[in-house]
Amino acid sequence: MQHLVIWQDTLKEIGGRFGTSVLSYFLFLKWLLQFNLFSLIINFCFITIPQIVHAPNISSITGFRGLELLTGVGYFNKTVLFYGGYNGEVIVSKPAYNMQLAYFFTIAAYLVLCGVSLIYSTSRSFQKNFALETGPVSGGAWRLLCSWDFSVVNEKAIQYNKNNLAIQLKESLSERLQEKNKMSRSDRIKHLSLHLLAWLLSLGLALGSCAGIYFLGTNRELAFSFSHDPSDLGAEASTLLLPVVVSLFNLIVPLLYSLISKIESYSNPRAKIYISIVRTVILKMSILGILCFYWLSFVPTNISCWESFVGQSVYRLLIIDFIFCLLGIFFGEFLRNVIGTMCIQSLGVPEFDIARNVLDLIYGQTLAWIGIYFSPLLPVMQVLKLFIIFYLKKISLSMNCQPPKHTGRAAQIQTVFIALLFFPSFVGALSMVAFTVWSLKPSDQCGPFQGLNTPFHTIFNWTHSLPETHWVRWIFENILRSELFYYLISLIVLVITYFLWQITRGRKELIKTLREQIVNEGKDKAFLLNKLQNLQKERREMASYRPQDFDQTPHFNPNWMNTLPMDM
Repeated sequence: MQHLVIWQDTLKEIGGRFGTSVLSYFLFLKWLLQFNLFSLIINFCFITIPQIVHAPNISSITGFRGLELLTGVGYFNKTVLFYGGYNGEVIVSKPAYNMQLAYFFTIAAYLVLCGVSLIYSTSRSFQKNFALETGPVSGGAWRLLCSWDFSVVNEKAIQYNKNNLAIQLKESLSERLQEKNKMSRSDRIKHLSLHLLAWLLSLGLALGSCAGIYFLGTNRELAFSFSHDPSDLGAEASTLLLPVVVSLFNLIVPLLYSLISKIESYSNPRAKIYISIVRTVILKMSILGILCFYWLSFVPTNISCWESFVGQSVYRLLIIDFIFCLLGIFFGEFLRNVIGTMCIQSLGVPEFDIARNVLDLIYGQTLAWIGIYFSPLLPVMQVLKLFIIFYLKKISLSMNCQPPKHTGRAAQIQTVFIALLFFPSFVGALSMVAFTVWSLKPSDQCGPFQGLNTPFHTIFNWTHSLPETHWVRWIFENILRSELFYYLISLIVLVITYFLWQITRGRKELIKTLREQIVNEGKDKAFLLNKLQNLQKERREMASYRPQDFDQTPHFNPNWMNTLPMDM
């Protein structure tokens, strides 16, 4: 069973050579791979196979030219890779197979399971690494005595762990000194003004990036959709402009953020890491928000099969992001290592940037969740992408990189990444898919929901076809369509959240009380030992000044006859 676990030996090797902080990136990648494998299996089994076998929707497929691998149009336009390759016919079988219901419920079930898994993982990680991790965890003695990673066997990794431990001790000491040494009012105003200036610059860069993407990229895609000629390779290649611009902004603007952060002069490296993560997330999610607004506002009214258009746009973004990731491995790590070791040795070996790499994974997974409705087989590309990235990152880590020197608390940073994957990544993608299903009219010329006002109306049609006494129809009419039901659900969730919060507070108070008892018991033992030592010292002093006492106790001598005089 252990050999069936994917990448088990590889992950042990990475953890042993580079420590748990670098290992957390590969564990996060493996976790995302499981999400996409599950999506690929259920989409392929319940949507793609029935469509291919029983009701093929193949029409006007052009010859394969190779550029489709990057653009997603041409040969792939009417295939099952995108929404337009499916129809809403009922497959005649025993029992009958409704493609509309299969498409709707498969996507919905996958998103619900992803949401439940993310909520559970976030709560468990937060409870383990934040809520109950107080007291000695933040102290220097705990780090010195209990925080060493004994699985590390490589000499360089041992030295990196020693440096990281020293940095963490310096951070904790600097935090305590900051609490004691309060800044003056003028210094505080100076720091606040620098932080405000840095935030204004970073938000201005994000806003400018969004405006540039909106005005430069989207118009070219609309122009291509209106004047689409299958034989015009130049027009087809022009659709790659938008994803290239997006990837360039995602690459260049975070580098500018790192330059901006230098003027802020953070004394705590962990705060600097968190601020950098927040700014990068704001940039990436703002860009995706602008693209989603364009896809849901202008595309449905101007393009006939707009769902396939959105799916192809997401496909291009995912492919170009993968290409930029490969270029980053080559130029950002391999050439940087060659320059740092052979040409300019003062640069040294590049560090493995955990935060940047994990944020790239979150961005790619967000694209996969956004496109799951418009391209049911998009998880195929995501699975292949994650497989290739895992092995390339492993090779590049072994040959070109060193572990990061400023990792902070790896467990807490991993919790932050899981929380970011849930919000705003998953919540934003779920909001877009839900708005599409509940509010937008589907295309009349392609897709499984032709002729419906919204895709959600397929549930109305299905329940109305059932007998009035059927339990499914009764639940839908009396429970799911009732506002009181959702009010009660919200109330129950709030009550459960309140109880869990109170339980967590009680555990924290209990842990605090137990730690105080341990401290008190230690003080009691020290008091008793001190008193015992003083008592023994007093006895020794009294024994040294007291005269020797003679023993006057009578004893029986068995040879008493020999003690008598001879003349008796």
